[in-house]
Amino acid sequence: MSETTASTPVTTAAASRAGAGTTSPSTRGRVARIALRTVQVLLALFFGIASALPKLIAHPSAVESFDKMGWGSAGMYTIGALELAGAIALLVPVLQSVSALALSALMVGAFIVQLTAFDGQNAATPLILMVPLTLIAWARRGHNADLLRLVRGGGHGA
Repeated sequence: MSETTASTPVTTAAASRAGAGTTSPSTRGRVARIALRTVQVLLALFFGIASALPKLIAHPSAVESFDKMGWGSAGMYTIGALELAGAIALLVPVLQSVSALALSALMVGAFIVQLTAFDGQNAATPLILMVPLTLIAWARRGHNADLLRLVRGGGHGA
């Protein structure tokens, strides 16, 4: 009887060690949601601070770039406002997917501008940013139905 009792803890300990390296689907899903949210926050910070802010405060580098493109201050402020709006919307659950798509569209434009006005100097940057934006748009696509209901006036309480 003591042999049976003594072997049970060893077997239980071995079983828990063997299962320690595996993760349940719910744990993987939670980790994926946290990782995606982290990417969203980082992109929101990038678009809001590193990209939109210089345009909105008319930093000399932004002014020079938009003058070179021939867009002037109106284009600079417009793009800056769109980037800031997209950055904020990336953090609002019902707007996440649409925001990621809109920012991706801006990045398509930025890619074309980099190729045509700046000889492709930083053309890879918008393409790189489109990868996580596309992932966010796809992963958060379930919120699009909620957004459509809100836009049509259905709301959550109706």
